[in-house]
Amino acid sequence: MTNRPYPPPPDAVVVGAGLAGLACALDLAEAGLRVELLEASEGVGGRMRTDRRDGFLLDRGFQVFNTSYPQVRKRLDLRALRLRPFTPGLIARTSEGRVRLTDPTRRPEDAAQLLPGRVLPARDLAALAALTARDVLLPPRRLGHMRDRTASEALVRAGLSPRAIEDLMRPFLSGVFLEEGLETSARFLHLVWRSMARGTLCLPAHGIGAVPDQLAGRLPEGTLRLGSAVAEVTDFGVLLADGGERPAASVVVATDSSTAARLLPGLPVPDSRTVTTYYHATDRSPLSEPTLVVDSGLAVLNSCVLTEVAPSYAPPGTALVSTSVLGAGPPGGEHTVRARLAELYDTDTSTWDTVATFTVEGALPAMRPPWPLSRTTRFARGRYVCGDHRATGSVQGALASGSRAAREVLADRAAARTPRT
Repeated sequence: MTNRPYPPPPDAVVVGAGLAGLACALDLAEAGLRVELLEASEGVGGRMRTDRRDGFLLDRGFQVFNTSYPQVRKRLDLRALRLRPFTPGLIARTSEGRVRLTDPTRRPEDAAQLLPGRVLPARDLAALAALTARDVLLPPRRLGHMRDRTASEALVRAGLSPRAIEDLMRPFLSGVFLEEGLETSARFLHLVWRSMARGTLCLPAHGIGAVPDQLAGRLPEGTLRLGSAVAEVTDFGVLLADGGERPAASVVVATDSSTAARLLPGLPVPDSRTVTTYYHATDRSPLSEPTLVVDSGLAVLNSCVLTEVAPSYAPPGTALVSTSVLGAGPPGGEHTVRARLAELYDTDTSTWDTVATFTVEGALPAMRPPWPLSRTTRFARGRYVCGDHRATGSVQGALASGSRAAREVLADRAAARTPRT
């Protein structure tokens, strides 16, 4: 997909080759439109990128891939991704030591870990089971139309005790929502919980970037133009940063929220969450299983040994540990994180090598209630905007928003061709 001289003007320009932009461009091209997908960087994926460095696969921030999302099942060849699963559960480091929460329906050998009193009292186990059953069995539309409140309020209403929330649910969900207060929409909480219960959390063997790469590989030749930054959306199309212009009747802005607000003045956008991920390498794995470790003290959001999930993430004989924290990192930075990892894994981390650090600004939208799970992509005549900030902060949300943008572009074009009576 190398850049070539610009062909005749397209029917539609899509700005941004993240998941939303890829989905939109694919759907428009499939409908027969001439589409140009303009990406400022030299690769697709947006925040879903993988760097290759000295034999390591380094996702730009800790990532997981959920197989249950409808858009994922519709668009992707999962077998080709060579998916490697996480353990269906987690280990939490609490003030009383390590506790393990697992799904006994998938790992019967761990069922004894869930005996009342070992992890949670019987009442909490029953409340958690009831919450899971309801979210799995109710249609997504019902979950999406329930009265919205904060995730914290929803967990209390579900009957979970303060201990269950503080020791297990808050540290786990803080890593999902990228915020500690559980102020995220309960609608999104229930949909996320449903998707986790119904699907498998995993990673592609070649890094999370394999997901957008697969989508990009299905674009018609000449659709994708890398290194094509857009400076302005105009009345006639888009103005490129290099001074070139691309006229188009339909322009879809499929960027992060801050860039979208710049290109479409007056567009309301939510606040966003920032996360920093540290990668460390060691010659011995500190945890010999592909399980997420969460920190009840919230010094870090979560940590895992990526090479236990997918050995291809590091050179042979090397363990790669990924650890995420909120914002740009704690006071003391990597030193503080390394010290907490020594406690989480009960091991000496002083000899671990720092491989990379990624700070991802705008990693997720702040989804405070009431949060609409989907909204129109129409901004002005012939101008559209899509992305996870227009739906939900997830792979499903980004893909679904891009798909909706394509539908609305096509509907508006059809309406414009229909003669008025």
